Amino acid sequence: MRQGKRLRTSAPGSIRETMPSTPLREQDPLGYCALLSLLFAVLACYRLDIPSKMYFDEVHYVPAARALLALRQANAEHPLVAKEAIAGAISLLGDRAYAWRVPSAVMGTIGLFAFGRALWWASQRRFATIAGMVLLATDFAWFIQSRIAMLDMVMAGFAMLALWHVAAAIRVPRQGRWRLALAGLCIALSMGAKWSVVPVVALIVMALVAVRIKAVGRRALDANQAPPIPGLSLIEIVFWLTSVPLVLYWLTFLPAFYYQQQPVSPLGFVTWHRYMVQLQDSVLTKHPYQSVWYQWLVNWRAIWYLYENVDGDWRGIVLIGNPFTMLAGLPALLWCLWAGLPHKSQPRWDALAAVGLYGASLGLWVISGKPVQFYYHYLLPGTFLMAGLALALDALWRRRDAARWMAPVTVALAVGLFGYFYPIISGAPLHHGQASFAQWMWLKSWR
Repeated sequence: MRQGKRLRTSAPGSIRETMPSTPLREQDPLGYCALLSLLFAVLACYRLDIPSKMYFDEVHYVPAARALLALRQANAEHPLVAKEAIAGAISLLGDRAYAWRVPSAVMGTIGLFAFGRALWWASQRRFATIAGMVLLATDFAWFIQSRIAMLDMVMAGFAMLALWHVAAAIRVPRQGRWRLALAGLCIALSMGAKWSVVPVVALIVMALVAVRIKAVGRRALDANQAPPIPGLSLIEIVFWLTSVPLVLYWLTFLPAFYYQQQPVSPLGFVTWHRYMVQLQDSVLTKHPYQSVWYQWLVNWRAIWYLYENVDGDWRGIVLIGNPFTMLAGLPALLWCLWAGLPHKSQPRWDALAAVGLYGASLGLWVISGKPVQFYYHYLLPGTFLMAGLALALDALWRRRDAARWMAPVTVALAVGLFGYFYPIISGAPLHHGQASFAQWMWLKSWR
C-alpha cells in the first residue's frame, strides 16, 4: 500500500485528494465485487439444510448455542461470538439445520465481499481484485466452511471486514478515524469467534507503527501528518486497533457473566482465559484426520466432514484445498516477496502484506502448543495465499506477451476444478453408491 504526497485536484475533499501520489488509473470493480458475492451467497445457501442432521464439529457448537440460549455453560474452550450468532439464528429461525448454518453462510458472503474490497484498496488493481475473489470463492475451504455451523467462518468474515477498513483508511486518510473504529469493532468480533486472528492483528499494528517511525523517527508519537494514515496520531491508531477491540471483546462475554451455574466473573477475565487455554491444550486423543502445518502447504491431508447415506442419498463433504490454486499460490507468494523487497525502486507493499499476513496466520500454528490440529486451521493462511496468487496473476495480465494469458487460464482452471469437485464438497447426491467418493480421491492421503 504505497503512501506518498497527496494529489491536488480541482475538487477539494474528494477521494482522489487523499490518495497516494500514483494516480488512480483503474475503475473500482465494486459492481463485480457485489455480483460475485451475490453468486457465492446463492451457491452457499443452496441446499444449506442438507444434511438435515448435525455433522462433524456441529455436534459441539450447535449444542453449545442451545446451552447459551438457556444461559448454561458449554464448549468453554472457545469464545462466544460465533456461538452467539448460531444461538441468535436458532432463536429467529427455529432449531433446524438451515438456522444453524446461516451465520456461516452470511459471514462467508460478507467476508468474500470484504476480501475483495481489502484487495482493491490495498492494490488498486482491478484484475487482481476480481481474480482474487474468484480464487477465494473456489479454493474449496471458504465455500465448505460457509456451509457448516462452526466458528471459523464467523472469525474469518470479521477478519476480512477489519482488513478492508484498515486498507481503506490508509488509502483515504480523511476517512481514517471511522474506518479504524469499524476495524476495531470487527477485530473484537473476530477474536470473539476464534483467536486465530490475533497474529494478523498484531502484524497490522506493528506494521503501522513501523511505517510511522520510519517516516518521522523520534517524532512518531507527535506527528499527525505522516504515513501511514495522515491526520491520526500513532496513539490514536493503536488505540482503535488494540484498546477498543479488547474492551469490545470483553463485552462479547456478557452472557457468560449471567450463567445459571458457574458464571464467569467480569473481574476474573484473565483467570477464565487461562482456563480456556488449558481446556484447548487438554485434547490429546489422536484423531484420524488430524494434520500439521507443513501438510497443509501441499494440500496433503483431507478431512471427511461427512460421508454416509443421509437424506435419501449417499452424500459426502471432504475438506481439501483446490488442488491447483493451493499449490500455485506457493510460488506466487515467492513472487510477492520479491516484488515487495524494500530495496527495490517501487516496492509492492500490497504484495509484501500478502506474504506477511500469510506468514503471521500460519506461524500461529507452527509455534502453537495445541496437540491436535486440522486442515481447517489453514483457512486464514489459505485466504492470504489466494490474495498473493491474485497479485501475481495481475502482474502476468499486465504483460504484453503470450504469458499474460496464464492469468485468466489460472482463474478458469480454479473455477473448473471447483465445478468438478462440487458434488463431493457440497453434500450433493452421489448416485453411484458407497464407492462414489473414489472418483475424487487423487491422493491416498485424501481418503
